[in-house]
Amino acid sequence: MLPTEVLATYVVDSEFDALPIDVVIEAKRALLNYLGCALGGSIESALSIAITTLAPFSGKPTACVLGRSERFDALHAALLNGIGSHVHEYDDTTPKNYVHPSVPVASALFAYASANLVSGKDFVHAFILGFEVESRIADSVYPAHYEAGWHITSTAGVFGAAAAIGRLLKLDKRQMVWAFGLAATQSAGIREMFGSMAKSFQPGRAAQNGYTAALLAQADFTAGEKALEGPRGFAEVTTGVFDASKITSGLGTDFSLRVNAYKPYACGLVVHPTIDGCSRLHTQYQPDPATITAVRLRVTPLVLDLCNQRELKRALQSKYSIYHAAAIGLVRGKGGLQEFTQAAVDDPALTRIRALTTAIPDSSITADQVHIEVDLVSGKTLTLFVEQSLGNLLNPLSDVQIEDKFRDQAVLALPPAVVEQLIQICWSIDTMVDVGTLCRVTAPHEAGIN
Repeated sequence: MLPTEVLATYVVDSEFDALPIDVVIEAKRALLNYLGCALGGSIESALSIAITTLAPFSGKPTACVLGRSERFDALHAALLNGIGSHVHEYDDTTPKNYVHPSVPVASALFAYASANLVSGKDFVHAFILGFEVESRIADSVYPAHYEAGWHITSTAGVFGAAAAIGRLLKLDKRQMVWAFGLAATQSAGIREMFGSMAKSFQPGRAAQNGYTAALLAQADFTAGEKALEGPRGFAEVTTGVFDASKITSGLGTDFSLRVNAYKPYACGLVVHPTIDGCSRLHTQYQPDPATITAVRLRVTPLVLDLCNQRELKRALQSKYSIYHAAAIGLVRGKGGLQEFTQAAVDDPALTRIRALTTAIPDSSITADQVHIEVDLVSGKTLTLFVEQSLGNLLNPLSDVQIEDKFRDQAVLALPPAVVEQLIQICWSIDTMVDVGTLCRVTAPHEAGIN
């Protein structure tokens, strides 16, 4: 069989009881992390603008938007969930391909589950399958696809959303192949949008488009059968590079959830080592920002490709600024939500440190590393080499740290008691009779699950 058919067959034939227990546990960590991001982002202007603008075009209001009281049709809810969960850049990442894998898949699934009865077991199973499809397709075209400028979270994420919703809709193999074809023809998203609201729109659209693909396939809306490997298919059109073995090798045995990472800082992953290292220097030496005369960084070359924004016109750009990353670490010792607001961008101390910071690409530095030198007016130089930054696969966030991250974001939308209730529910989501109950309790006017 060709790769598209192999992948479709796997999604259709997969059995929950055959999933390794560690993969199921990791799925619950990913869903808890995702939901926290969605709740934290639910108050952001990007989501509010989208809700206000799109409300007149929604169908019957059958589905929840996580963290909001408004109701939409399920397709619009998937889009809006994607915007809210990605806008803070706080979601998970698979470092091997720089995909934020949970957003397109979970955004579609939570929209579907809020409008249809779905058990926790089926929900988690569909999430794992969608995550795997998205990750493997991304692997098959990375890095050429990413380097060409595609936003791989959206372009690969549409396949994951289609797989997850298709699984819940009980598509047969032929229909799942069509769903992948319909996903491929809607695959979109470009990296030029990074640092703007359009970036979070892209994985939201992937969730919506993947959901649409599955619905049409269920109705026998046909599509080409070689969506991935065809001479004018996804891989050839978007990069011309395709390694089919990364789709099929170890399928059903090796799971991408095992190499998923959770962000400790609310920004682009590649600047995390700099925030980590500069925060360590802040904690150890407590340097007065006024005494810093220069900051020199040696970083992996991808940092300057992705995060070379120095003149910041809006807060979202700060999430893609290596200079801002150094500044918040040295001045504040952290990189939470408040470090990427307009107030932080305008902070005179941070502005000064950004201007004093230089970054040099160094191919000997890995994506998890950074070399930092900070010159002080006294003539002293603070030096630190970060070998493994917090949040990477060798230094991962613990369950407790993911819970704390959830609280920090979710309390922006919900009362603390409901936040604690949601944490416990997420850890046992696979035992729920109706995941829609969880979706509905995220609305601000709800009191919690009785």
